[in-house]
Parts: sequence; C-alpha cells; structure tokens
Amino acid sequence: MRDATGQPYPLGATVCPEGTNFSILSASATGMQLVLFDHADGGVASSTLTLDPVLNRTSHYWHIFLPGIKPGQLYGYRADGPFDPAAGQRFDAQKVLIDPYGKAVSVGRHYSRAAASISGDNASTSMKSVVADLSLFNWEDDKPINRLFRDTVIYEMHVAGFTRHPSSGVGPANRGTYLGVIEKIPYLQTLGITAVELLPVFQFDSADAPPGLFNYWGYDPVSFFAPHLAYSTNANDPAACLDEFRTMMKALHRAGIEVILDVVYNHTAEGDERGPTLCFRGLENNFYYILEDDRAHYADFTGTGNTLKSNHSVVKRLILDSLKYWVSEMHVDGFRFDLASIFSRSESGEPELNAPIIWEIDSEPVLAGTKLIAEAWDSGGLYQVGSFGQDKWKEWNGAYRDDVRSFLKADSNTVWKLHERIVGSPDIYKCGHRPTGQSINYITCHDGFTLNDLVSFNSKHNEGNQSQNSDGTNANLSWNCGAEGPSTDHDVEHLRVRQIKNFFALTLL
Repeated sequence: MRDATGQPYPLGATVCPEGTNFSILSASATGMQLVLFDHADGGVASSTLTLDPVLNRTSHYWHIFLPGIKPGQLYGYRADGPFDPAAGQRFDAQKVLIDPYGKAVSVGRHYSRAAASISGDNASTSMKSVVADLSLFNWEDDKPINRLFRDTVIYEMHVAGFTRHPSSGVGPANRGTYLGVIEKIPYLQTLGITAVELLPVFQFDSADAPPGLFNYWGYDPVSFFAPHLAYSTNANDPAACLDEFRTMMKALHRAGIEVILDVVYNHTAEGDERGPTLCFRGLENNFYYILEDDRAHYADFTGTGNTLKSNHSVVKRLILDSLKYWVSEMHVDGFRFDLASIFSRSESGEPELNAPIIWEIDSEPVLAGTKLIAEAWDSGGLYQVGSFGQDKWKEWNGAYRDDVRSFLKADSNTVWKLHERIVGSPDIYKCGHRPTGQSINYITCHDGFTLNDLVSFNSKHNEGNQSQNSDGTNANLSWNCGAEGPSTDHDVEHLRVRQIKNFFALTLL
C-alpha cells in the first residue's frame, strides 16, 4: 500500500477510481493516525498510518490519500494531544474514534460503551467507520414530492417498533427494519396519512441505557450521516444498510408518502465528563460542546449530559452538511428538529436573537423545498413556540396538545382556548409577518403518554426502566375514564374509545 498526501476537501472518506481520500478536522491534535481494520471486532489494526503533520496536514485538517482502498473498508482515527479538562481538551490516543463525516458505521458483537469511558485501548470493542460509495445506488426516477404543509398529515413512527412484532404482519426476515416499513405501506395508505416522521435513524448508541437495558428510542446519536445499522436486515453489512434505507425511501415516495426525519443536533451519545470517548470529544472537545466556566464540565441544556455548540463555525457546517446530505443523497423530504431551541443558544449557551445556524438552514438553497419543523424549546428553560425562525419553519404546538387534552377531560375555562387552537392558534402565531399555518397540531408523540395511556391513566407508571418513575413529566393532562389502567368494565372501555375518536376528530379539524 502506498500513501500520498491527500487533500482536506471533502471531509470524510471519499472514493475515487484510484482509491480513497480521507480528511478529518482536529485543530488542537498534535498527532493523528488513520487505523484500518479487516472486521468490526478487530482488536488489531490491519494497518496503521501515522499522518505527517507537515505533509498530511493543511490548517486544521488532517488528510491522506490511499490507493486501492475500496468501499467496505473499516477505519477509525486515533488523535493525540493534551488531556487537560481544565482547558476543555480531552484527547486520548488509545481510543479509536469514528469519522464525524463517515457515511456508514459498523458495530461489532463486542462493542463496549464502558471500554470507551475508561483508560485503555478499545480497538476490539469500538465502533468503526466504513468507506461507502454512494454513486452505486439506482434512484430511478425518484424525486421529492413537495406536498404543501396544509395538505400534510404526519404519522410519527419508530422503524423497529412499527415493524418488529408479529402482529405488524411483516415477514420474519424484515421485522424491525427499513424493508419492513415497505411491507407496511398498504396499511399506511389506508390511514390516509401523507408523511411518515421517522424517530431517529442516525446511528445511535444502543448501549446508552441503565445496566441490563438498551436504548430503544435513538435520541443519542454518534453519527449525523450514517443510518442506524440495527434497522438493516444484515447488521454485518453497512453497505446493505445504506441500500435498504434508500430502497425504503423510493418505495414510500412511489406510494405518495413523504419522509420526515426526527433529527437530534442538540447533543450526542458521549454524555458528560464521565461518558465515553467515541468521536467528537476525542477530536476537538472545545469546538463541539458548550462547556461550563470551569471547562471541565459540560453545559447541559438538553437533559442528556452535553449540549452541541451549534453556532460554532465547525459545528454549524457539520449540521448543514448533514442536512444537505440527507436531502441530496438520501432523498429525505423534511426534518423535525429535536429540542430545536438549542440552535438559539450562543457558543457560551446564552439565548441569542437571530442565531446564525437557524438563518443558514432557512436560507440554504439545497434545503429550499424541504420541510422544517421545530420542537421550539429545550430542557434549559428556553421556550420559543410562536417565535422560532422565519415563516419557513413550522413548530410543534405544545399549547394545542395541552389545551385539547384539558378540554376533553372537561377542565374549566378551556372552551376559548379550544377555539384558538382549532383556527391555527392566532394568539400564539401573531408576531411579525408569520402567516396562518405555522402550527403542527398534535395530541400525543413519542414523549409522554400514548393516546391509549391518555384515556387509561391518571398518572404515569414508568416502573420498568430503573428510573423509579421519576422520568418524564407528571403533567400529562390525562383522564382514566373511571378506572386506572386496563379495564374489563364495558362502560369504561366504551368511553375511552369515544375519547380517542374525539382526539382524532379535533386534530384533523
């Protein structure tokens, strides 16, 4: 194998006829190694290339061109530099890091989140990035649907949860996968929905959970470019995962159904200072995360341990490049931004008006026809429903959810609120020149009670996840219709069904 200087652009692993160019950003690293592996559980690298800081570095970028490297090659990086938490730096040359711009991730049978959180070499237990050639897929005549928002009915869906149980009707080979969603398209069409909103499908860390449990929801990304490997029919083939995701996209579009991704650009799976070093922390901790004044601890406006520094130039570019990638290369129709108010925080975490990242997403021409939906709050107390971004941004309307729930359980002083909600919430969306139609109306979502819970419980019962029922809000505005939990009382069940129909009717109205 011959190595060559390579070039800093594009970032990530870029395949060309002669080989692959690798480029990664780390301004503070004193050394960088590109590490190649033959398989996901490889404890010993098949090749380690130490990048020359003179020949293989341009400004903040480390790069190298390797002839003969083809799609499917597993790789990672080891970044050397100061471990100085008081200065915000957390380099650890013993850790294998995935590529922030990697288009696919391989997760071996022996992956260990714990091994990435303690000292020592974790090569045999680390995630690995995978070289991918996106030009090999045949999109045929697939193109965006561009349905108007006012004609859009969104169905929130968890890829695995929607398809993995035998009752889904999905064949055994495709349960819990992107291909399983294709089998459910006739069912989706009978519902009359026009778009599916997929809960996170970026590669996430399933081990980010209490002992003995796994992370089901996916709100802990490790990559902003790679689709989640476990939703493929072949967890040993990242290339197949890319193809299956795109095959799902084509099939849904062919059926007239748009695809909106629930995206998490507000934090990562690396958690707080006790968490694992998987990627960003080991490359440029100061750039990627908002740190407390002591620099050794992470500002937590997300309730997850860390907060991305979304208005830093490097992170801002990462987010924009990710969004453009999912639209141009993966044909996604829109995005729902989890805890979007993080975008309104400065590099120090303070709220700011007209935050750069919001305007740049709004004005990016690649995203011109893309649906943008904000969850316009965060866990640090910033609440922007009615004032997030410009008129291109729509918003999850938490007031609609709460006021309709209150009205249907017969709380007092709710009729006038219901009036405001079903005519587009003009009392909320009255600032500036924002037109009618900014509100995304919903009753339930992945947060809090399901619709059946809403009519079956007066309080939450989250006893099964080792959180002692402390997680989630207590303000669910629910009513059990006369009995707590499952009931054999015909009158109770009849009332519950009527209430569910009421919720549907008001939402569609």
